[in-house]
Formats: sequence, C-alpha cells, structure tokens
Amino acid sequence: MVYTSTFRRIRERKTNYRKREKLLVGKKDFVTVNVSDQNISAQLIRPDLLGDKVMASVHSNELLSYGWKGSRKNIPSCYLVGLLLGKKCLQKKISSAILYIGKRHFTTKIAACLKGLSEAGLELPFSENILPSDDRIQGNHIADYAKKLKANDDVYKSRFSSNLGSGLEPEKYPSHFSEVKDKIVNNKVEKEKEAEKTPKTTTKSKSKSKSSKKKGDSK
Repeated sequence: MVYTSTFRRIRERKTNYRKREKLLVGKKDFVTVNVSDQNISAQLIRPDLLGDKVMASVHSNELLSYGWKGSRKNIPSCYLVGLLLGKKCLQKKISSAILYIGKRHFTTKIAACLKGLSEAGLELPFSENILPSDDRIQGNHIADYAKKLKANDDVYKSRFSSNLGSGLEPEKYPSHFSEVKDKIVNNKVEKEKEAEKTPKTTTKSKSKSKSSKKKGDSK
C-alpha cells in the first residue's frame, strides 16, 4: 500500500492549488468573499510569490457606520459590502479583479456581493444570469414576508426580533437599504468625518486703537 501525502489545506478543502497557480501566473488581483453565521467579509487580494497582499478589505460591521440596521449576513448586506469594497478599490486606483472562491460553493450571497462590486465600478468577468434580481438585493422579499407575518404579532416579533431591536421595521427594508446605499455611493460618511476634523474658523472683529500724536508734542 502506497501512501501519498497531500498538503494540509487540500485535506481541509481550503485551497484549490490549480486555481491558485493560475492566479499567480495571470498576476490578477482577486476578490474573496467569506459568509459566516453572523457576518460577511470581503477582500481584494494581490497575489505574490512571497505572500498575498490585502489591498482592500470590508467587514459587514462597517455598515453600521453608514446607519445600517438590518442583518449583517443576508443578501442586501452582501451587496452593500461588495459596493463598499468596490468603492475602496477604485480609491486605490484598482479597476479590475476576478472572483476567487477556492473550495467554497458559489452562492446567491456571493453573487450579491459580486453585483455590488460591479455596480461600484470594478471590472469583473461574470455572467449576468448568475446575479440576484434587484428586488432581492433591495430586500423586497424580506418586506413581503414581514407583511404576511404581521397579522400574527408573536411570530412577527420572534422572527424579526433583531431588526426590531435595532429600530428597523422589516417591512421598510427596501427604503432603508436605499438610504444606506446612497450614503455609500456618495461617500457621505467620509465627508461628514472630514467636516468634523476641519476646525471651524470664526471671524472676530478686532478693534484697533489708533493713537495719533499731535505735531509739536514731545511726548
């Protein structure tokens, strides 16, 4: 019996080394998306023989600074994370990348993040038919489900306790999504922070006292 050793990351199903080799040879920046039970994180990484370099990164907790009150692991938040990452990439003069999922399965949430990246202006190769619809991106399916459950108050409060606790009525998901998206697109949070850092200058009228000496006055 012959034992063939394999890399630990292959055994743990974490790395596809064939895809990894293509990334290094192609010298393409790539995007990774990680969806956990509570949050979403996305990074733009530059491959290098000496080690990958993270060029831009976004965690769903960053959405809180833009006023986001919804879930940080659903389709609308995945889109917003991708949108924010795309904006950061463009600020760093990065205009194109490819999606790398490694051994993970391609899901609707990853597709939503991909759509956010694309609409931010980052060039990525993909087929339009894999992207979720605008209705799902905006959370219309969540709002419709909430409206159906609202007749049963106990079930409604149980299912949406997290949203209600943060001050968001789930049936208003689409309008809330649009507000947060507008803040990200127009960099409103960054502009507010810059305005706070800029010292306020107040013009004070200074009274100038002029002393005139008479001619012939020795003093």
